[in-house]
Amino acid sequence: MHEETQEITDLILKAADKARKETSSEPEPDLTRPVQWPVDCTVGPGLEGAIACTTKVGYVNGAKGWLVYRGHNIFDLCAHSTFEETTYLLLNGHLPTEKQLSRYTKKLASYRMLTQTIRQLQSYPVEELNTMAAIRLGALFMRQKQTYRDREEGRPEPETAIGSDEDSIPMETEPTGERRAIYEFPGRQMKRPKKVDRELRSAEGLESCYHLIAGISTITAAVARIRAGH
Repeated sequence: MHEETQEITDLILKAADKARKETSSEPEPDLTRPVQWPVDCTVGPGLEGAIACTTKVGYVNGAKGWLVYRGHNIFDLCAHSTFEETTYLLLNGHLPTEKQLSRYTKKLASYRMLTQTIRQLQSYPVEELNTMAAIRLGALFMRQKQTYRDREEGRPEPETAIGSDEDSIPMETEPTGERRAIYEFPGRQMKRPKKVDRELRSAEGLESCYHLIAGISTITAAVARIRAGH
């Protein structure tokens, strides 16, 4: 790490060591591995203990104070990885090589120019909003500029729209149902509308994620300056 951040790194590592010692006696929950369906679980208040889904992206153990991203403890990521490295990890499942990080960093830098979005923010009384509300507004302005999802021409046709009753919510007992819940829409992916501008993209792809990651830094800085009267 750079010398100017070494003090912060030391504080993080000290906090990590303290957290591990203080929670070492906390038992690890049973279901911290791929779930073999069907499974029995006890659901407590606020859906405590409920199994909503499985994921490879992150793991949280509130009792132990653990937050793990793609197998990496958050303390280690905070101490030894940059923001760009961590976002790359979340999206791609692994930390980047030096070449991958260089290409990714350059891509993010090229996506930070949001002239039109900043102009929209300046036309709104941002100083009347709290910081998070202002950033959320800026993110919405950016989405409207870059994607077709919120545009009238992006509205799906009624005959191709997916209804909430079309997924599979099976019973728990075979052969009536399946061994696990299935939420799939084979062959029903939303196609790009023909009428939308070719420069606009869908909101679900990796490129849109890159735009959001890069743009939020610009929006945050703009909100800070606007609120300061600049």
